[in-house]
Amino acid sequence: MRNVLTYGLCSLLVIFSLSASAQEESSVATELELGAIFTSGNTENENIKYKVTIDWDQSDSWDFQFTSDGFRSSQDGISNAQRLYHTGSANYTINTDSYVQSRIAYENDKFSGFESQSDVTVSYGRNMLQNRANMALGLTAGVGVRRSETEFDTESVAITRLAADYNWNVSESAEFIQDFSIEAGSDSSIYRSETGIQTDILENLSLKFSVKVKHQTDVPINREKTDTETAITLVLNF
Repeated sequence: MRNVLTYGLCSLLVIFSLSASAQEESSVATELELGAIFTSGNTENENIKYKVTIDWDQSDSWDFQFTSDGFRSSQDGISNAQRLYHTGSANYTINTDSYVQSRIAYENDKFSGFESQSDVTVSYGRNMLQNRANMALGLTAGVGVRRSETEFDTESVAITRLAADYNWNVSESAEFIQDFSIEAGSDSSIYRSETGIQTDILENLSLKFSVKVKHQTDVPINREKTDTETAITLVLNF
């Protein structure tokens, strides 16, 4: 619990420092997502979820994104789920339709059987549906390396990564989100999906309902291949 809160606080400090230093010279957008459920009595439960996203458009050619996503669940003081997933990417714009993306990701899921999993990829991307004012679709395809570390060994394999990010402004106050990616390797493939609907409450405050699914084709013994996460969170944009 303390580790999650400490990391979240550190992330916020980084956000504020980046925003303060870069806001005057370029465009910085920050999104903070937070949800928590606490129960007491016969059973004491704690469920905390956070997500921080920083988009930094440094120039007409370069933009950067950092995302930190965390979840922790405990019952009667005993942790039964804890996951941290961080990504960073840099996009170089070729033209209005195309870009090159370099991306790094790190995941630490305490109950997955892996000590950690990380990957580095370089991809070619296309911006689709540009003739639709209320829709956006980004497609990327690339190659890279994934490193998987368990208690007993460490393995690195080449991977192919395909991803799609779809956004639909259903109305002036509601947005539908669908993100999907495949990280295919010779030993194991990872599929990730996030489906969400986000509705504005105030000018900079929204309510979000989301469902995340992660499926890995080969996992350590006695571990599930599919993890799901359903959440209702508040989203603050600044």
